[in-house]
Amino acid sequence: MITCFDIGGTFIRHGALQPDGTVAECGRVATPGNDWNAFVSAIEQCAGEGSSPISISLAGAFDTRTGMADVANIPCLHKRAVSRDLEEALGRKVLITNDANAFALAEAVDGTGRGKPVVFGIILGSGVGGGLVVNGELVTGYGGIAGEWGHGPIMDPTAGGSLKGLQHYPCGCGQTGCIDAVCSARGMEKIHKSLHGVDVSSKDITKAWHEGEASGTETVEVFTTLLSRALSVLVNTLGPDVIPVSGGLSNDTALLDEIDRKTRSLVLADYGAPLVVRGQFAANGGLHGAGIVARKTFGEGTA
Repeated sequence: MITCFDIGGTFIRHGALQPDGTVAECGRVATPGNDWNAFVSAIEQCAGEGSSPISISLAGAFDTRTGMADVANIPCLHKRAVSRDLEEALGRKVLITNDANAFALAEAVDGTGRGKPVVFGIILGSGVGGGLVVNGELVTGYGGIAGEWGHGPIMDPTAGGSLKGLQHYPCGCGQTGCIDAVCSARGMEKIHKSLHGVDVSSKDITKAWHEGEASGTETVEVFTTLLSRALSVLVNTLGPDVIPVSGGLSNDTALLDEIDRKTRSLVLADYGAPLVVRGQFAANGGLHGAGIVARKTFGEGTA
C-alpha cells in the first residue's frame, strides 16, 4: 500500500492511499530537521515494512532539471537531491511534490476547482506560495518555479520607490520586499510594526480589524491592498477560474472576502462570482495532493 506524507518543519504527517483515492491520515511524528539519518528513519517508520512507493508533499522548491531541493526550514534536506537520496536509503520509489503544488492539485482534481480549466491554488500562512493546474495537470515550468508567486519584489528597495511608512523587509530567498515577506502572516505583522511601532500577532491584528479598531483596520487595509495588487497581475496573466486558498490566513473568511473583492476590482475580466475562496482541502491538501500524484504516476485506483 502506498504511503503519503505531508512534511513540514515541525511535523511529518502520514496516511495510506485508499482504493477510492482518498488518504486516511494515520498519524504524525516530529520532523528531525537537522539529522538526515533520523529523517530517513522517521520516514521508514511511518511507511512500514515493504518496498511499496511513497508520495511526499514537502514545503520547498525542487529543481526539475537537477532534482536539487531548496528546503530552508528542514536543514538536512536543503541543497540535497531528496528524492534520489531517499530512494537509495529506503529502497523504494519516492515521489516529491511541492506542498503548494499538492494543494493546488487537490483543489483542481477533487475540490473547488474540479472540472474547471485553470486553477491557481495559493498558500497564505507563515509564507506565501502557489501552484498552477491547467486541465487537471500540474504545471511546473522551467526549473519547477511555476506558481511560486511569493518571490519577486513588490516593494522597491530604493528611497524613491518606498511606500509611505513601510520599511524594506528582507526575504528568505535573499531579495528584499518580496510578496512572501510582505503578504504573509509574518508580513502583516511587519506592516503593523512599521505603521504603529508595536509587535502584534496576525491573529490579534485581524481580531482588532473585525472589532473596528483603528490600527488593526489600517494594517489590514494596507496588507490587503498590497496582496490584491500582486494577485491581480497573476489573475490577468493566468486567467484562473478559481483561486482556492490554504494556510493560516485562509481560516479568516472575512479577510479572504476582502482580498477577493479588491482583487476582482483590479482585473480585466468580469468575475461575477467569488474568485478567491477557502479551499475544500485547506486543512489536508498536502496529503490529498500527494495521493493524486501517486494515482497519476502508478494508475487510478492505486492503493
